[in-house]
Amino acid sequence: MEIADVMVHDVITIDVRASVQKAAKVMNRHEIGCLIVVRQGKVVGIMTERDLLKKVVERYRNPQRTKVQDVMSKRLIVGTPSMEIPDAVRLMLQKKIKKLPIVVDGKLLGLITLTDIARTTRVEPQMIGVIKELRKNGWLPPKHMKKVLDFYIV
Repeated sequence: MEIADVMVHDVITIDVRASVQKAAKVMNRHEIGCLIVVRQGKVVGIMTERDLLKKVVERYRNPQRTKVQDVMSKRLIVGTPSMEIPDAVRLMLQKKIKKLPIVVDGKLLGLITLTDIARTTRVEPQMIGVIKELRKNGWLPPKHMKKVLDFYIV
């Protein structure tokens, strides 16, 4: 099964110059945990709930004055719609990310999360296989992914 079969197509984006407060409002309105950050229509980063907590709330930054570009994750790992799900899972686990923007030729086509993959029960055996393979090779899951991984490996 390919990523295109399970990815979210209507991805909510936000401009790099928007305030963090506006970003939080957009995330709350759409009940989502991240926003893909764009500059002049091009994907340049991702802002997650974790970014808000660590880089704004914990540091007492003013959300009205702080810009998305100041707190977003800039090291963006992306996938393609034709990726097989086990390959996407392997990439996400190795890079310690839970959200994978799907991009072709610089254009945002979708987004897949480990939670989306977990909800797709047809891929469960593949997911378990990837996790077992990585663990056998010495990979240790990061703390922030433990809940999702425990869903598969008890």
